[in-house]
Amino acid sequence: MTMTGVFAPIPTPFTESGELDLSGWRRNVERWMSTPLHGVVVLGTNGEAPLVDDAEADQLIEAARARVASDRRLIAGTGRQSTRATISASKRAAAAGADAVLVRTPSVFKSQLTTSAFIAHYSAVADASPVPVILYNFTAFTGLTLPVQAIATLATHGNIIGIKESGPDMSYVGDLVEAASAEFSVLVGSAPTFFTSLMLGAQGGVLALASVAPEACVQIYELVLAGRHKEARALQRHVIPLAKLVTSVHGIPGLKAALAEVGYVGGGPRPPLAPATDTAISQIRQAIERLTLQIDTVV
Repeated sequence: MTMTGVFAPIPTPFTESGELDLSGWRRNVERWMSTPLHGVVVLGTNGEAPLVDDAEADQLIEAARARVASDRRLIAGTGRQSTRATISASKRAAAAGADAVLVRTPSVFKSQLTTSAFIAHYSAVADASPVPVILYNFTAFTGLTLPVQAIATLATHGNIIGIKESGPDMSYVGDLVEAASAEFSVLVGSAPTFFTSLMLGAQGGVLALASVAPEACVQIYELVLAGRHKEARALQRHVIPLAKLVTSVHGIPGLKAALAEVGYVGGGPRPPLAPATDTAISQIRQAIERLTLQIDTVV
């Protein structure tokens, strides 16, 4: 299995009382399946995975599987702090219907997480997982960077098919592309640098912006594939303001507010995260309106 294209790391909707909104979840997934997305990621960072318990995680994967078309990929986040718990989560995700699992780096015992420790951890997970494994590096979230040496070694494992790199460091992305093989995909998680990453050789992206503006994200990808770099670059410039608002500026609360603005079930985040402020919502609304007007001028 290879992973290429644009995937949306979809947010988890909650009711006002803080329970899973499975009805809203199902409606959102059905709508994402009407877009050109190549698949979705459930229980990623934008899915508030650390705030969702195991039973809820299983419910979300099963409900998504029933609505994700067979020609799209369903990827489930299963990263935990221990190898044992990660293996257990990966097995449950596979049983619930995930096509692959996205495993973020453990991060609590930072000084002990050496290159060899990462290789041992991911090798054990990949050995035990019934479905392919995608490495997940998110330095801003974990405070750790998965060493390129570890990635190069892990890329040779038959059940490890790629990596999601969520940072904006183009030098690191370039190193990952250099270490990759034909069977190992480099997916990026930074929409503001998506065009540049594709030009460096990345095979696609897992982009928060793709949950809100899937057509624009897929369009950048397809324009690059078609060699229409000038148009892709122009569209990239247009998506940057909204991409920043729903990630580095306002985070998950902003992303959920943006979803509500474009007709998805957004809702508030689960505490301790707080809902987006009125000021944030106003900024996001204006950015969506600008992007909607600009897209038609590009292609």
